[in-house]
Amino acid sequence: MHIHRYIQSLDLQIEERYRGDCPECNGSNTFTAIKTTENILYNCYKVGCKLRGNSSYQFTVSDALIRNKKEKRQKEIFSLPTYIAPNMERIIPWAKQYGIDGANLLYDVKENRIVFPVVYNNKTVDATGRAINKKHKPKWKRYGSSGHAYISGSGEVVVVVEDCISAAVVPTIDTKCTGFALMGTSLLAVHIEQLQNYSKVIVALDPDAVQKTFEFTRNLRGSLTTSSVCAMKLEDDLKYRRKNDIMNLELHIQ
Repeated sequence: MHIHRYIQSLDLQIEERYRGDCPECNGSNTFTAIKTTENILYNCYKVGCKLRGNSSYQFTVSDALIRNKKEKRQKEIFSLPTYIAPNMERIIPWAKQYGIDGANLLYDVKENRIVFPVVYNNKTVDATGRAINKKHKPKWKRYGSSGHAYISGSGEVVVVVEDCISAAVVPTIDTKCTGFALMGTSLLAVHIEQLQNYSKVIVALDPDAVQKTFEFTRNLRGSLTTSSVCAMKLEDDLKYRRKNDIMNLELHIQ
């Protein structure tokens, strides 16, 4: 079957992801496709199969409605609860233990959390909070549902990690790097769109997510047209600054 006709036959909705057998090599459950607002990104993970790329599509009325709803949500002003505000007396000592700048962080007075604002197009569209007390559950709390990643730094090399602390640590290791926190282990269509802006992408999820690290690397290689993508195995989360992990990161940046 012609790949573009096959892609169209999946009848994906915007931001919907499909996974199944590859139509090219017949690999079992190795083929993925994600529909963005611009095109459909597809990729086969099977070694030796070169099926990857993107397929344009013609907007339908359903697509237009979904996109309009998405754009409307993005235009809506995200409001943090009133009990979240700057509090340097709480933020600075906490941030110092990780060697990060607390100037752009906030504090959740009600739940005793350090809050990381999620900024997109110069607007705060979401936020996530980390409990200061280790016994406080849940450890992380999401205040919105934008799907956007937390980004720290302005370098051309982006390091994809799981949590906001690790993302904030990344540019302190090397100013050429930007930290990109998925805030979990899911790679969304909106993340792929955001990652198109970087020259190099290094996927460095936590040590217990090695399989996800390699899966996301394969996916991004098939989805990103302007970036080189590589995987990096960690001894520990980047926020703990293990010597071997920092040396390994420096090697991957080059």
